[in-house]
Amino acid sequence: MTEKRGSRGRSQPSRGKQPKNPKQPAKRARQQGGFGPYRRREGDESRARPRRDDRTEPPARDERPARPNLRVVGTRDANKARDDDKPRRQRAAAAPARPRRRRRGSPADVEEEIRRLAGRNADRALRRLMDAADAYAHDHEREALRILRPLRDQLPDSPTVRELVGLSQYRLGNYRAATKELEAYANLSNAVDQNPVLMDCYRAQRRWRKVEAAWEELAATSPSAELVVEGRIVYAGALADQGRLDDALAVLRKRADPVRDPKEHHLRLWYALADLEERAGNLARARELFDRVRRVDPQYVDVAERRAALG
Repeated sequence: MTEKRGSRGRSQPSRGKQPKNPKQPAKRARQQGGFGPYRRREGDESRARPRRDDRTEPPARDERPARPNLRVVGTRDANKARDDDKPRRQRAAAAPARPRRRRRGSPADVEEEIRRLAGRNADRALRRLMDAADAYAHDHEREALRILRPLRDQLPDSPTVRELVGLSQYRLGNYRAATKELEAYANLSNAVDQNPVLMDCYRAQRRWRKVEAAWEELAATSPSAELVVEGRIVYAGALADQGRLDDALAVLRKRADPVRDPKEHHLRLWYALADLEERAGNLARARELFDRVRRVDPQYVDVAERRAALG
């Protein structure tokens, strides 16, 4: 499971019919706003803090720290309307693109996994897993968790179940609970495809060494260019959160060269770097990067607005 996010997100954006298969990504529709690569849908802000009606396994108060932001100082807004909008964008800046389901494997692999672990109860477990995956795909994370909790207790060694629980908790802003599940998923599956989301959970808890370790593991494995870019952006954000702006810029600049056929992850990286360059006062460089994104996709989030604000 990975999100496109990623985020998400990005966080994270894709369009099309959302598959119900638990091994395929839940395609995000109607995504808009937010911090460039971390597009968010309207109403996502309300998910940052779970509602009081989620009474089962309520996280402790400190489980949901305010998520760090890539833009933590300075302003770029030209008018009051932009100032009023900034907190929403800052919240969106913290997450990787919306978590997607992992790419490896197939429905047959999931079925084999569940049948091996559930035995004679496999048919019912598979139906419940499909119901949870469908709820997750349609943004009903609380419903997904209601279904998944007894399934997780029944099948604690199922990577698929632990991954989906972790992603659902992440979407709800329960970062400590999401960390526990995604760490279990990584240990059971020996996979790094959820490391960007796990890194963002660590980042929200200001566990900087964990962020760095997860990034190094992801970079060494390099499962795909898109996932590595996802982790790179989160890692740079964590460095910026610690006041290490020069280091954050170096991390993103390393892979920010122009390419002949830009993909979505290139746009996310260029936008994130432009944001940091602006924050560092490198306005000419920020204008260049925003222009690069705009030439590929003039409608990319708020890139035209950001570029215009720089003159």
